[in-house]
Amino acid sequence: MRSDVKLAMAAGLIIVVIALVDWRVELDVAFGFLYVFPLILLGRVLPRWQIALVAALCTALADLFDPYPFVASVSVPHDILVFTSLAGTGLFAHAVTRSQRLARDAEEQFAFLVQTNPAAILTMTDEGQILLSNAAAHRLFRAPEGTLPGRNIVRYVPMLARVPSRRTGAVSATRDGATTTVKSAMQCRGERETGEGFWADVFFATYQTAAGPRMAAVIIDISEAVRERELTGLDQLLAGSRILVGAMFHEVRNVCSAMAINLETLTRSPQLAGNKNAEALGALIGTLSQLAATEAKSAKESDAAAVDVADVINDLRLVLDSYAEEAGIAMRWDVPVGLQPVWADRHRLLQVLLNLVRNSERALADRDVKRIDVDVSMVDDRVLLRVTDNGPGLASVDHLFEPFQHGAESTGLGLYLSRALLRSFGGDLRYAPTASGCSFVIELAVVAAQWEDAPNASDIMEHDTHPIAAG
Repeated sequence: MRSDVKLAMAAGLIIVVIALVDWRVELDVAFGFLYVFPLILLGRVLPRWQIALVAALCTALADLFDPYPFVASVSVPHDILVFTSLAGTGLFAHAVTRSQRLARDAEEQFAFLVQTNPAAILTMTDEGQILLSNAAAHRLFRAPEGTLPGRNIVRYVPMLARVPSRRTGAVSATRDGATTTVKSAMQCRGERETGEGFWADVFFATYQTAAGPRMAAVIIDISEAVRERELTGLDQLLAGSRILVGAMFHEVRNVCSAMAINLETLTRSPQLAGNKNAEALGALIGTLSQLAATEAKSAKESDAAAVDVADVINDLRLVLDSYAEEAGIAMRWDVPVGLQPVWADRHRLLQVLLNLVRNSERALADRDVKRIDVDVSMVDDRVLLRVTDNGPGLASVDHLFEPFQHGAESTGLGLYLSRALLRSFGGDLRYAPTASGCSFVIELAVVAAQWEDAPNASDIMEHDTHPIAAG
């Protein structure tokens, strides 16, 4: 502010000096054009209306001390021209100053944003030489502050050296004369100054400058996220394996029960009474049944809790909406408000929903019109989630939930494991016959007010709809 005041005072003094010189010097020369200089100075500090006032004042002084007599037909147009010139000069200086200030403010804000950003931000030449780097980049690469500029990025992120545009030119011309830049992202390995490696997400773009092509990159250390992802994947694999093992051993127990009944029937025959082989077979059946019961018991782990179905559907939409739009699938969501919480494992429930939608997406591959409906309703003390598509439907549903289906996609375990996952926390999955298309219904128990603990699911497959009958 003090500099603005000093500048205004200096411009005012210049106006006074010009007026005195115009008044005292007896020459047939008009000095009014000299007022352009103080107007340039005042244009940097005064608002527009004050610039216009000063321009009018200077025009009046120039006319007052004009050595030529006042003739209206000549002086008025002359004064208008002088005022326009002076005011235009001041306003031009004002606009230039304003633009410079805005640019300077934007530059300062951008520099502040870059320097305080937690992600490493770099700019490089087409040869990989680092031009600018923020504090986060120095922390990421464990480099002393201010030492990165001048070094080559190959030392820290070798994959950036393999970007094709760096050798062929960052900007390529098109037929209409426009230019296109390269924008992309990748996940690769980086290396710190100490030699320690890390995983990084790299977002980069090339651009053109007067000095040649340049590249800007944002680098984020995702080592911890990768570790958590791998551990989470392992946990999910183990959890799914436990559920699958439990479901398989339930089937084994069913087979053992059927074998035991048949063996008991056979041993009633006088020919097999006291037969050592029959007794040995019975002992083997009993041992296998006990082993299956032990393994099934260890597979009952579940992180079930009270879950808001609407929140799970919202998470599902975040995953599917953009993908469905790209695949040309019309998604319809019908989720009523006021649904009671259900007892479920949120992550496993989302996995089952994704598996059902993926199955529908496969079924719609050859359809011109593709639609998947996700409906939620409440019946008595159960919440029903229905996934329906307008595909060709199923040729046979007799063995729909049996494992290792012949001709099924992938391992043939999708529906079998999905139902096992739901049953691990008291839910269920069933096929709902429809006139056209295919529909599956997930049943979940509402969390009753009197429940203090998780519902006791005595066996993840206890209510299996496909028992093995004894012969």
